Amino acid sequence: MLVRRFLENEKATLDVAGLLAKSLDGHGVVYLHGHLGAGKTTFSRGVLHEYGHSGAVKSPTYTLVEPYELGSFHIFHFDLYRLSDPEELEYMGIRDYFDQQALCLVEWPEQGEGILPEPDLAVRLNANENGRFLEIESCSEFGVSALAKFEQLLRPNHEG
Repeated sequence: MLVRRFLENEKATLDVAGLLAKSLDGHGVVYLHGHLGAGKTTFSRGVLHEYGHSGAVKSPTYTLVEPYELGSFHIFHFDLYRLSDPEELEYMGIRDYFDQQALCLVEWPEQGEGILPEPDLAVRLNANENGRFLEIESCSEFGVSALAKFEQLLRPNHEG
């Protein structure tokens, strides 16, 4: 299953990310793909805000992971851009982060190839001077279910 959208500005990106967050019910693995400046961290901020985070969201480029405990939700925001070897993830105990009760947002997942679990959803962002192009692909049974919920939330006549 695949969903594509054009996002005209940052607010649209945050809004759509919030809708995706609603469809995930606080768990899953989401890969975020896109070039530098494509909007991966903005998208992550939209997800985190939907779960009640009100502070700034920075990309954890140097720490690799930023944990958020928001009520009963455990969300881990990864940025693997500076990772030089996927084996480094084993040393930080990466497998402990990926459990059924957590939502894991992973920027630059290709840097952890072979170590990271398969995603439930793959989000691709591509930005240009007019806005962002968003593509979300389901990669698991849970991902198919979450993406179907997301599509329902996107409908203009949805009352929520």
